[in-house]
Amino acid sequence: MKHQIKGRKLNRNSAHRKALMRNLSIALISNERIKTTLPKAKELRPFVEKILTVAKDDNLANRRLVISILGNQEITDKLFKDIAPRIAKRNGGYTRILKNGFRVGDKAPMAVMELVDRVEVIVENKDNLEQKKLEKKSSKKIKSEQSSKDSKAKAEENSEVNSEDKKVTKKKAEKKANE
Repeated sequence: MKHQIKGRKLNRNSAHRKALMRNLSIALISNERIKTTLPKAKELRPFVEKILTVAKDDNLANRRLVISILGNQEITDKLFKDIAPRIAKRNGGYTRILKNGFRVGDKAPMAVMELVDRVEVIVENKDNLEQKKLEKKSSKKIKSEQSSKDSKAKAEENSEVNSEDKKVTKKKAEKKANE
């Protein structure tokens, strides 16, 4: 029985599990959104939330604590400068886990984990977006036309070679028949 035992082993030893949590938390802080398996996301949530709670109070001791946990100065700077001010008024619950179906290879349950106060990139000009889509479509059409022209040219070359081979084989067959 697992009374009073907290946490998942995730089929890893303790050092590997610690490195996994560190790497996933660095990815979450840098991208503000990651896609991982559901058990990893559930295990990552308390780990990251503790770091985010410490980061709300910006002082030297807390910075050193977060650097010792994450081992990355740049991510720590981003955490204290960008993310901590956004979550300053929130009393926990900084992350969100959304189930995202199953992985194709092994049917593992997948999840998207993201920060709740994540900044979305908004496209201001829809016209530019539509033009880019049209350019992509036209470039695909041009590429497909070029590839179809190339394939037709190759097919013609192959048919010419085949017809020449047939002529040669017919001549050989006639010579053998005459002899």
